[in-house]
Amino acid sequence: MKNPDTIIIGAGAAGLICAIEAAKSGKKILLLDKAEKPAQKIRISGGGKCNFTNINVSADNYISENPHFCKSALKRYGARDFIEMVEKYNINYHEKTLGQLFCNNKAQDIIDMLLTECRKYDITIITKSNVEKISKEKDNQFKISTNNKIYKTKIVVIATGGLSIPKMGSTDFAYKVAKQFGLRVVEPTAALVPLVFDGDELEKMKKLSGISVNASVCCGKICFREGLLFTHRGLSGPSILQISSYWKKGKEIIINLCPDHNIIDILIDNKLKNPKKKVSSIINEYLPKRLTEQIIENMNLNKKIAEISNKRLEDLANRINKWSIIPKGTEGFKTAEVTKGGIDTAELSSKTFECKKVTGLYFIGEAIDVTGHLGGYNFQWAWSSGYSCGQSINALLQA
Repeated sequence: MKNPDTIIIGAGAAGLICAIEAAKSGKKILLLDKAEKPAQKIRISGGGKCNFTNINVSADNYISENPHFCKSALKRYGARDFIEMVEKYNINYHEKTLGQLFCNNKAQDIIDMLLTECRKYDITIITKSNVEKISKEKDNQFKISTNNKIYKTKIVVIATGGLSIPKMGSTDFAYKVAKQFGLRVVEPTAALVPLVFDGDELEKMKKLSGISVNASVCCGKICFREGLLFTHRGLSGPSILQISSYWKKGKEIIINLCPDHNIIDILIDNKLKNPKKKVSSIINEYLPKRLTEQIIENMNLNKKIAEISNKRLEDLANRINKWSIIPKGTEGFKTAEVTKGGIDTAELSSKTFECKKVTGLYFIGEAIDVTGHLGGYNFQWAWSSGYSCGQSINALLQA
């Protein structure tokens, strides 16, 4: 093919939607991806069902040094807009907890939809194409050198994502390109990731591996209430993944293992009405048996409730309703669902996603310092940022 009008590097969620919008200009759009197939992360997302958006999307669901940056793109292309495309292709979906939307069948339905749109607009997708070098020439064109060909174009979009799940091919490519052109990068860290522990706490958690409870987990003033899962490495589950995006090394998290009940009131009431009842049998009504047994044993409270002082009952209640614990760290990028940090939003236009310093260079999706909560928000950011960028390129190409 002759040199394209726009090259998009990264054929994931953001790259595909950007290409579709840009190609509506009738110009030549080229998508490059180093993987064997496009949209690899879409394929494995949501347990293979793809949690493609959330009906509750708002700017409050995103983390960034500039919390206002995401507002323009989310307004221009929201959850309802992507849902309309899904419905147009007769893809059946369902709502799970907290507004999360999943395919009834499989994630491949979303991929097929996007690739059909790409074919409709004659977008060229080349896989197994590893971009080795990008440079800007004196004629203001970008020179893109890959493992098998050299291209030239005036518009380049970087949609290669962050560092999460490296086994799917994630790299620091976007950050390297940004730094090459003098752009600031907010330090990337693993987010939406399980927390790990060591020492006695880890040994206790190993014995509880597989147990899950509905819990409220807080870090500072930020709290999430969803499922919590004990694992052989520490804690996981939606509430832990959510709080991991806010947690920093050395900080404590406060866990309420029984958020629907005030345990101290229950204990004091039972002490008055059922003094011969064992405290373990009382707590068993509110927590899984194995978890109850460990807490009671560790606190040496395997007694009748009448034999336990109110102060000790208060300690027990706090262990359940206000469990304070400091994680050792996270499982890192290998299991993180997303990367927090990335290209500083101050370097980009919030409407077009073009670099303020480098004409014709754009960044979209996870590569940018905008990180969504768990539950379809990161896919929506991919759709919103990709769409907004694609539309601006469309207008530019037709001007």
